[in-house]
Amino acid sequence: MSNSAQNAPRILQLLPALGDGGVERSTVEMVGYLREKGIVNCVASGGGDLVAAVEAGGARHFAIAVGRKSPFAIIRNAFALAKVIDREAIDIVHARSRAPAWAGFLATRLARRRCRFLATFHGVYGHGNALKRLYNRVMLAGPLVVANSRFIRDHIETVYGYPKDRIVVAARGIEPELFDPGRVSDAERAAIRREFGMDDGEPMLVMVSRITGWKGHTVLVDALARLADRPWRLVLAGSGNERTIADLRARIDGHGLSSRIVLAGSRRDVPAILAAADLAFSASTEPEAFGRAAIEAEAMETPVIATDHGGSRETILPGHTGWLVTPGDAAAMAAAIAEALAAPERLGEMGRAGRAFVLENYTTARMLSQEFSAYQRLMDEMP
Repeated sequence: MSNSAQNAPRILQLLPALGDGGVERSTVEMVGYLREKGIVNCVASGGGDLVAAVEAGGARHFAIAVGRKSPFAIIRNAFALAKVIDREAIDIVHARSRAPAWAGFLATRLARRRCRFLATFHGVYGHGNALKRLYNRVMLAGPLVVANSRFIRDHIETVYGYPKDRIVVAARGIEPELFDPGRVSDAERAAIRREFGMDDGEPMLVMVSRITGWKGHTVLVDALARLADRPWRLVLAGSGNERTIADLRARIDGHGLSSRIVLAGSRRDVPAILAAADLAFSASTEPEAFGRAAIEAEAMETPVIATDHGGSRETILPGHTGWLVTPGDAAAMAAAIAEALAAPERLGEMGRAGRAFVLENYTTARMLSQEFSAYQRLMDEMP
């Protein structure tokens, strides 16, 4: 190991579980980034499918249920984490969620080893009353905090009065090699379009998102009902609870669109689906903290229609890489769709512009470098 690696901070990342989500993927990506730098690092979570990826990346995983929210569980987890800090000579505890943050922050006070605390704000969280804001404030208990978008940075500053110069923005990113339209052949695109029942020349619309109320699936369905006389077919890729999916199916059936909207469920071929599509959507009715689905579509040269709030204002360049429309407004969404489908040659231009924009601003390497800069800054500022 080089001298620089020996002197680099040893990191312990905390998150509730290692399932398949954005926070979880960011954790695994940081594990790989630290391994490439020759830095020892660890992860503590309640377990999940991505534990194997963490261990394959060279990190030690500690099965500690840090996502549990009861005060007793948090205190118990704090003592368990303090032992890890001392045994593994941890320099920085990096929490990616609130309950783990409480346990991690307390652990830095219980451990014999002097250890820094850092958290990443991945969302706005509920903050409607003083008790909720108090629970959230543990995310700001360190001398620095990481925000996953400028929108979240501004939220932290406005709602909690946290100094702007102590907030490090590390926007999420994509892997250019994975989200590369050049890797999806014409034959693969044609096969996907056949799978979803596309006719020749029929525009393929896609929304990749968990099916839950605030993601705006019903608004998109209502918008497309206004365009029933035009050619299009919509693919909704993503899982959800049975009740929400049943309600969505009923809405689709009520509009008479069951033959034109495919609920594809969770898919492992999202890049190829996006490459085969003509237009993608991010229709959330509440602000996205960042909105990874938008940059994934843009990276595959697919223009995006998104709602005009939250992180979408950073990831979409209106008129250049896509459209921004009023949240929850089916008429505005329908108007944007009609405009997009009326000029297919423009979609190609916007798609190419979208990929260039993402490669410049939203790659995994850039995200990890920015997040790692917070680690370095913490170490440099400590006496």
